[in-house]
Amino acid sequence: MEDKRNIQLTDRKRSLIFLCLVVSGIASSTLSTAMTTALPNVVEYFGVSTAVGQWVTSGYSLAMGVVMPLTAFLITRFPTKRLYLAGIGLFIAGLLFSIFSPNFGLMMAGRIMQACGNGVLMSAAQVVILTVYPVEKKGTMMGTYGLATTAAPIVAPTIAGLLIDVFGWKSIFYIVLVIMVFSFVLSMFAFENVLEVQDKKFDVISFIESIFAFGGITLGIGNITSCGLISIQAGAPLLVGMIVCVLFVIRQCGLEKPFLDLKILSDWNYAVSVISSMVLYLVMMGSSVMMPLYVQSVMGYSAVVSGLVTLPGSLATTIVSPFAGRIYDKTGIKKLFAAGSAVLLVSNIGMYFLTMSTPLWVAAVLNVIRNISIGSLMMPLLTWGTTRVKFEKVADASSLLTSFRTIAGSIGSALFVGIMTAVSAGSAEVYGDGALMHGMNISFLCMAAGALVLLLISIFGVREK
Repeated sequence: MEDKRNIQLTDRKRSLIFLCLVVSGIASSTLSTAMTTALPNVVEYFGVSTAVGQWVTSGYSLAMGVVMPLTAFLITRFPTKRLYLAGIGLFIAGLLFSIFSPNFGLMMAGRIMQACGNGVLMSAAQVVILTVYPVEKKGTMMGTYGLATTAAPIVAPTIAGLLIDVFGWKSIFYIVLVIMVFSFVLSMFAFENVLEVQDKKFDVISFIESIFAFGGITLGIGNITSCGLISIQAGAPLLVGMIVCVLFVIRQCGLEKPFLDLKILSDWNYAVSVISSMVLYLVMMGSSVMMPLYVQSVMGYSAVVSGLVTLPGSLATTIVSPFAGRIYDKTGIKKLFAAGSAVLLVSNIGMYFLTMSTPLWVAAVLNVIRNISIGSLMMPLLTWGTTRVKFEKVADASSLLTSFRTIAGSIGSALFVGIMTAVSAGSAEVYGDGALMHGMNISFLCMAAGALVLLLISIFGVREK
């Protein structure tokens, strides 16, 4: 099936489709982290707390995680071109909603619409790339696409910092709106229906279960930040999410044509890639939120300075991501995985030792090291995992992996801000003005623990043939 598709598509048509994926991917993925730099501005503009304001990013990831199980059904049920244009259209509607929102609640509604659109776009893009390119090029092309899904979110805070100080935080939405409108027009003329449509019935019960399962767990963990673990706001969603998650798994395993085929997790290496991607995204999204808070809230610098501190790391990811795909194509995942995990561990340990007197360039260097690791691991892990499953299950594998890692990213955004806040409050009497810095140090130390888990998985968990 795969070879047949490769023959039917000319190189020119394949390149045009890939261009559509990259353009819309850059624009949509940018907004997953661009608002991290704008967080202090959003908090002040709407008059909400930092714990509530951080849902601008973690809520976005949560919505993406909830909608992605649905995309496994949508990708195989509707023509590729129509689905992709619908995803772009939903994203544009969300942008307009956020731009003209008079309060934080309505702005978040727009963010959720953007996230749902991005969930469709990202899942569809990954399946299309894994379908239209031969095995020997998948790593390279996924690595190049990684410029949109990993480099763009990391570059975004830098660009956002400059835009915020010059034009205000809503200018981020305007810039992305222009790009997405261009992407919509480009996709109308260049895109093709490259995936087979299957006659699948929509399982409403499974979809509702997936919302309560994934949404409940992420919402509960997110609310721990502001409400504490022993609270109705955190405990109730977490408990409901865990119970419904068990019911969801039981139902999927019992259906002849499941809403989301969880049986693919029986492949060891695919399961390892899912777990590893979740841990990596947990740390990545945590650090993407923590860096602007460190520069602006802890050190007291402007959004522009925050952007400049993260700029070298953004450039490093841009350079590394395509090369990582090529390295994966040539050497496999094990060595690349181990090296990237080790680098991530070193960078987060380094952040633990920062003090109020440490020059900002030290944090910038450590951020470069961390982003090199992230850029070298994100897309190779996804490519390695999804190529382990049967071709007809690629949509399920891609959606499942992306959904889980996105939810992990949402948890990371809330978790590490919560750790910083809790540690700072608990150590205020001991550390005084340095309590916030101490909280940040501990937060990065926890990220280092996540990197250590990745390193252990790369050494003992990967089975390459």
